[in-house]
Parts: sequence; C-alpha cells; structure tokens
Amino acid sequence: MNWYFEAWKKFALFEGRSRRKEYWSFVLFNFIAVVLLAIVDGVTGTLNEAAGLGLLSGLYCLAALIPSIAVTVRRLHDTDRSGWWILISLIPLIGGIVLLVFSVMDSQPGANRYGPNPKGVIGPGTPMSTGTA
Repeated sequence: MNWYFEAWKKFALFEGRSRRKEYWSFVLFNFIAVVLLAIVDGVTGTLNEAAGLGLLSGLYCLAALIPSIAVTVRRLHDTDRSGWWILISLIPLIGGIVLLVFSVMDSQPGANRYGPNPKGVIGPGTPMSTGTA
C-alpha cells in the first residue's frame, strides 16, 4: 500500500523512474477503489447505467487521471523509453498490448537518461565506487 501512496506523492511528476512494484501497486489499488466506489454508486443510486460510471467512481477516476499518466510515464522511463510512448495506447487493441508489455518489462539496470535505477541496482552506466580515495 505504501507504493500506492508513493505514486500519489509524486502527483504530477513526469520525470524520473518508477519501479514495477510502484506502478502495479498503483494500478491494483486504483482498480480496487473504482470497483468499491462503483458498488457504493450502485447501492446509493448514483450509478449511470448508460455511462457505466457513477458519481463517486467518476470523481475518483477524474482525480486519479494525472497521477495515472505520471506513474505510467515514469514506468516507461524505467524501461528507457520516452513518456510519449503512452500515446501508443490510442491505437485500438495493439496499442494497449504494447503498453502492457512495456509495463511488465524489468527495469533497465543502472542509470539511464531518465535517472538512476530506483532499485539501486548497479549496472552499465552507473559508476561503481572502488573504495579508494
């Protein structure tokens, strides 16, 4: 759950990198929140059948829109891809699959052009300390 709140702390931060754990925790808790709020909307009568969204779940989706985009961009940065790759999701079916594949890929080891590896893994491009001064 801490990873979910970590993504909310970086509300509109489109720089840097996000680990898979942060990204998928955010996705999971957003999904759970929307389902629970949809149930509450159904019980309270604020669910709009035509739109498929209720008042509470709609407000939550609106509030989570920018953080969702930001964490996805940071996740793409972690795989050494530009955040503009998020636009591939606009291509029906194939775009979503490609974005899913990118989001499940492991982090690029070491630092990349978007910053140091959030896992702290030493890899190519990361200077290693030799312990001598």
